[in-house]
Amino acid sequence: MSDILLELKDVRQSYGDGEGAVHVLKGADLSISKGELVALVAPSGAGKSTLLHICGLLERPRDGEVSILGQSTANLSDRQRTLMRRHAIGYVYQFHHLLPEFSAAENIAMPRLIAGRSIREANERSRALLDIMGIAHRAEHRPAELSGGEQQRVAIARAAANTPSLILADEPTGNLDPATSDKVFAALSQLIHEQKAGCIIATHNHDLARKADRIVTIADGIITSATL
Repeated sequence: MSDILLELKDVRQSYGDGEGAVHVLKGADLSISKGELVALVAPSGAGKSTLLHICGLLERPRDGEVSILGQSTANLSDRQRTLMRRHAIGYVYQFHHLLPEFSAAENIAMPRLIAGRSIREANERSRALLDIMGIAHRAEHRPAELSGGEQQRVAIARAAANTPSLILADEPTGNLDPATSDKVFAALSQLIHEQKAGCIIATHNHDLARKADRIVTIADGIITSATL
């Protein structure tokens, strides 16, 4: 069985038509393997968010092939794409987007409940993830009672609630100070390697990017390897 979790082949994306069309991706190729954390570093406007949206099945490319867990996604219905996102993909954003009225533990349990798991199963998974993230002692605190770093670690744990094969993180440390960023990145990295998931982290933080297994960038619509 292949270790490749995500594969993009000759992916192209543009917006608009005719002479006014904006061509963002012009034949992008990328693969992510089990246990691999890949840093995506590129200037604003290069297409980082577009790439993440396509990898996460939030956008359909104009052309090219996107495969997840060895399955082509080209002919999936909207319902099938939704189910794949729910069970195979986790998202972490720059802002945590936690539900303010729920505790940290409840926020993490929510995706598992939505996926049809029992309350007991959801709570057990939530507690285990809080422990991995190093914030088990904050389980009953609401988001407003948590620090920025704690909020992001809860957001990472929530993204991992359904044991996704792929985690997509869009500037998850963008609002944090350097020391806190290091802690959040370390927690994310540990989670990826322990669960043999794959991860793309879009970041402007070169120090964090150097800690990834691999660094890529987008140059003129093509994904290439990078060194910092």
